[in-house]
Amino acid sequence: MADDRMVKSNRAWMVLVTAPGLKPARVIARALLTARLAACVNLVPRLESHYWWQDKLETSAEVLLVIKTTRSLLEALASEVRRQHPYDTPEIVAWPIALGSRRYLEWLEGSVRADP
Repeated sequence: MADDRMVKSNRAWMVLVTAPGLKPARVIARALLTARLAACVNLVPRLESHYWWQDKLETSAEVLLVIKTTRSLLEALASEVRRQHPYDTPEIVAWPIALGSRRYLEWLEGSVRADP
């Protein structure tokens, strides 16, 4: 078996986005993947969100998108999410992937477009 140890990553990032349902989540996922802004998008349905919106406490059923990309594509990815998203203020939060399996990280970087 090829060497697949855990290695440090300096380029891979994970982004979370919530959407109001599977249909808009799929639209966003497809747009990101087609543009090669993401290597993978996981959709996690039946998420229950509790949050403040316009000075009111709200509760909504949502879908969580877990998006894997690279640091250099974050701005383009966020722009595309905002373009496709039905919310006025979509949740877009990101953080670096500190460690990952070498083969997975290589696959991730090879699956998105080259650095802009």
